[in-house]
Amino acid sequence: MKQTIVTAVLDSEGLSALITENRKEVPLFRRLQAMKTDLVVCANTIVEVGHARLNQAKLNWVLSTLKVEPVTEASAKAATLLLKATGLHGDKYAIDATVAEMALRQPGPVILLTSDVDDMTKLCGDRVRIIGL
Repeated sequence: MKQTIVTAVLDSEGLSALITENRKEVPLFRRLQAMKTDLVVCANTIVEVGHARLNQAKLNWVLSTLKVEPVTEASAKAATLLLKATGLHGDKYAIDATVAEMALRQPGPVILLTSDVDDMTKLCGDRVRIIGL
């Protein structure tokens, strides 16, 4: 990753990796931090990572270091248009669409850290660099 990345968007897998300090992903997060890259999550992503064993204090600390983007009526409508344009639909893609929409309006260059490379590539096209986790 030689190019300076202005924004790194984390989907649920990316946020989970940051919360758990996943050994495989720690070097990537350190490189992003060294580049002073803004780490951003969509508010929906917080809900998606929630589960009974989640360390709430750790989640809160991690979130305090990130930019959290809200889901507004305008962003929801834009995410709906993304789904329509790609032929995707249903609740399986709803959160992905809001994350993709949010990634598309961040200052670039933008990367999106995700476990769902195929769908995020469809939703973001070539405007966001997709990195599989």
